Amino acid sequence: MNVFTTLQQLVPQQQLSKVAGRLAASRHPYVKRAFIRGFAKAYGVSLGEYERQSFNAYESFNDFFTRELKENARTIDSSANGIVSPADGIISQLGQIEDHKLLQAKGRHYDVGQLLADSEDGSYFADGSFATVYLAPSNYHRVHMPFSGTLTKTRYVPGTLFSVNNTTAENVPDLFARNERLVCLFDTEYGKAAVVMVGAMIVAGIETVATGKISRTEDIQEADHDMSFEKGDELGRFYLGSTAIVVLPKAAKADWQDSMKANSVVKMGQLLGQAKAHQA
Repeated sequence: MNVFTTLQQLVPQQQLSKVAGRLAASRHPYVKRAFIRGFAKAYGVSLGEYERQSFNAYESFNDFFTRELKENARTIDSSANGIVSPADGIISQLGQIEDHKLLQAKGRHYDVGQLLADSEDGSYFADGSFATVYLAPSNYHRVHMPFSGTLTKTRYVPGTLFSVNNTTAENVPDLFARNERLVCLFDTEYGKAAVVMVGAMIVAGIETVATGKISRTEDIQEADHDMSFEKGDELGRFYLGSTAIVVLPKAAKADWQDSMKANSVVKMGQLLGQAKAHQA
């Protein structure tokens, strides 16, 4: 590990995130103004494509961080059997799941069953495909559906809170299978599919439209659902930056576009590739 990732091991990750979460949720005018304006200046955030175009219109830093886009600010690709990006960000990696392993970074792989915190689900997705999208701090931080489907289960998995940027991905083994995460499982025309929302350093919370904001616990939390989504619908949001991972089964035969590769910049709704409907 390099110095950056070593320091992340030494800091009290959970406590730091709790403190950051309290400050980010504060509605005190001086606190929220300092956080919002300081963050916007540091990361060059412009409000031009967002519904609320004044920094003063946000009730807290969290409200600002999860700001909503203007209507029609993103085009959801309508290609038949198209899989779209669930978020604005950068493609960390994408490709095929080989021998139950997803590519994390050059020379580093991790197990799909560990990511999903379920060995049976891991076996189901063996030889499937995946796409990992990293959300930088300046990005739009809501996660949307990459496909249409019915949410059947959510699984909260407690874990560490390492940063999820490229430097950490290259240096921390099993990063996405170690960090706190929320696994969302769907029934789709391709068979069972998943979207995994991975927490990170100073992330103050993960929320979905089905669960509300997840309360951190030391144990895995599972809940059953029966909620239908169309491609492009909002699924959830992060309170500070993180990663969303799309996992498809072998039956989907996902064919990622040649233009989509590590470090490609993507927008929510942009076409990542094509899949094939499951044949019963």
